[in-house]
Amino acid sequence: MTLEDDINSLPSSPGVYIMKGEREILYIGKAKNIRARARSYFRKHGDGRYAVKYLASRVKRIEYIVTANEKEALILEDILLKKHKPRYNIRLKDDKTYVSIKLTVQEKFPRISVVRRIKDDGARYFGPYASSRDVRDIVKFLRKLFPICSCSSHEFRNRVRPCLDYQIGVCGAPCAGLISEQSYAELVQEAILFLDGRNREVVLRLKKKMLEASGREDYEDAAKWRDRSLAIEGMLEEQKVVGRPGIDSDVFGFLRRGGDVVIQALFVRDGRITGARDFSFCKVELPSEEVMSSFLSQLYAAGRFLPDEVLLPFQVNDCAALSSFLSDKKSGKAVRVYVPKRGKKMRLVSMANENAQAALKRLLLKDRETPQGLVDLKTRLRLPNLPSVIEAFDISNIGGDMAVGAMVVFVNAVPDKTRYRLYKIRLTEGPNDYAMMHEALSRRYKDSSGHPGLILVDGGKGQLSMALKVLDGIGAKTPVVAIAKEKLTQRPGKKKILKHERIYLKGAKDPVFLKEGSPGDLLLRRIRDEAHRFAITYHRRLRRGAVTSILETIPGVGPKKRSALFERFGDLEGVKNASLGELTGVPGITEKLANDIKRELSV
Repeated sequence: MTLEDDINSLPSSPGVYIMKGEREILYIGKAKNIRARARSYFRKHGDGRYAVKYLASRVKRIEYIVTANEKEALILEDILLKKHKPRYNIRLKDDKTYVSIKLTVQEKFPRISVVRRIKDDGARYFGPYASSRDVRDIVKFLRKLFPICSCSSHEFRNRVRPCLDYQIGVCGAPCAGLISEQSYAELVQEAILFLDGRNREVVLRLKKKMLEASGREDYEDAAKWRDRSLAIEGMLEEQKVVGRPGIDSDVFGFLRRGGDVVIQALFVRDGRITGARDFSFCKVELPSEEVMSSFLSQLYAAGRFLPDEVLLPFQVNDCAALSSFLSDKKSGKAVRVYVPKRGKKMRLVSMANENAQAALKRLLLKDRETPQGLVDLKTRLRLPNLPSVIEAFDISNIGGDMAVGAMVVFVNAVPDKTRYRLYKIRLTEGPNDYAMMHEALSRRYKDSSGHPGLILVDGGKGQLSMALKVLDGIGAKTPVVAIAKEKLTQRPGKKKILKHERIYLKGAKDPVFLKEGSPGDLLLRRIRDEAHRFAITYHRRLRRGAVTSILETIPGVGPKKRSALFERFGDLEGVKNASLGELTGVPGITEKLANDIKRELSV
């Protein structure tokens, strides 16, 4: 069956299409009409799309999954993207800079905290905020105005005496019964009004309390309410209203120069800009509407704060589906997704576009800068070209068990985590690091194309030989170096010292020593350490999965307690070596259960 036959057999229904090459999934997309969308990629005369240049020559077959509507297609696309991570889809990296404020309003005495994930747990979430420093400053300012508890649920349940926060006036100490439930509820309500942006209402409430206290001739209390209202009024004077009060909006700008794309997000809460963030993508040649659509579905599928409206710079194909999808996630509250045509909202989109332009300029300038570490490596290692792309490998195992290989990729001295790869070693038996390295490299380099500027392997001459053997087998001339730590040595009359990292090169009998602390030395160390971190993290995850069944046999140790134990002690061996006192320090582990764990693990 030919590719043309595949396209002709596609249904004219909404769903997800999957473009496959020889061995891998190349691209996953969603469409209202699968057949029409697939045909648009393979027009005879082309339309400048990425697919015409690359996919048409690489796609061998197209599969599909029909859905009931566009919304279901959007959800399914996100699931498949997370599972398969196709090479040619834009991939939204985990945005760890987003933080939100959480208020546990479902509890008798709500607590406030800063979180990175929004859960459906009955709590109120406010944000998102682009800067964790800014949001912590907000919480600090908020707690000075409204002293709300910020301790964990475990600390709150087990505390009987007020903590330091009470002494400095940023907590009412509900844990110790020093504030009534009603008074605390008033603080929480005022904090919610503040976080909702209804600051004028908060000021009026505070001034009313000030007058009541003054009428009672309680001037100390009146001064407290006066100072709080003045603090909020001072903050309001510094903020500029750019949108409609009471409406939360996410505003997006879009700019493209060839394969470089920048999407700018402005977060407008209660008419005021509370944060901004730009997202950059390189070597993207998909149509702009597809890029924007895929970006939005990935962004909001990650469980982020959902606004009342999403403002776009141009129309995307699935606005209605996205609106329905977001409305469902917001418990049925309507979320509009549209392109504003006039007024303040159109000016906000223009502002986002201007910020995207500035972000793209910064990106291009950064790309044109050559990191000194790469220049240093080219000179010291006698490389033919500047190693702008470096791929590094490391092996992690214990006695040959659950061996894994890891590859990290640095582009212009910056890690590109979208290109990281993990290899579960399959063919090697026993503790043979050389053979394991050979397998990992063989699985990465199957032919002489698509190689980096430099390959770095963790180890000595043996690992270097394995790498060269793999490359010689495919006729590749890619430069390879091995990096190994020098052992501690003792000089007479001197303390123990650590020599420079040893760098082994092809054809060189003795290792090369880079100047300690030089740009090249620091860069190689950073890359080696990142490969080691990536490998050992995966290895520990495999080990944890293998030993979980042992803890499962102990009555009273459920999934939450197992997770808490591994989080505290790292692995089963750490749990086994922990003392009774350390075990009982884990939430939920009683003295009896700690004894049971020690007894079972000692068998």
